[in-house]
Amino acid sequence: KIVLTKLRFNEEKQQRDVTHALLSRLTDIKHNDSNIPATFHLAQNFPNPFNPSTKIRYGIPKDIHVSLQVYDINGRKVATLIDAQQRAGWHIAEWRGVNDDGNKVSTGIYLVRMTAGSFTFVKKMILLK
Repeated sequence: KIVLTKLRFNEEKQQRDVTHALLSRLTDIKHNDSNIPATFHLAQNFPNPFNPSTKIRYGIPKDIHVSLQVYDINGRKVATLIDAQQRAGWHIAEWRGVNDDGNKVSTGIYLVRMTAGSFTFVKKMILLK
């Protein structure tokens, strides 16, 4: 028997509600009205490092336009994952390591930037081949 009391995914903050954390990751929840975040949140991508794809979980406390873009380490935009009005709640975007033209990108460090209203947050992702 295994009992989890505390849990941390990659570089995320330690979570005490282990059941919800595991369920949301395992079920790949796109939107859940009963669990709307109190503030904007961009989680660390998982897995990280990744190959060939990674998932990026983010939460928005109200209906708002969200932009989720990937940049290379030199600040050049590589891909736009989300650029749309979205409902309040938790969402997951997947990046398959390709640019906006559909070409695979090289091994390296990438940044994912979320913008929603005046909220902006950036996380580092590592693509290994």
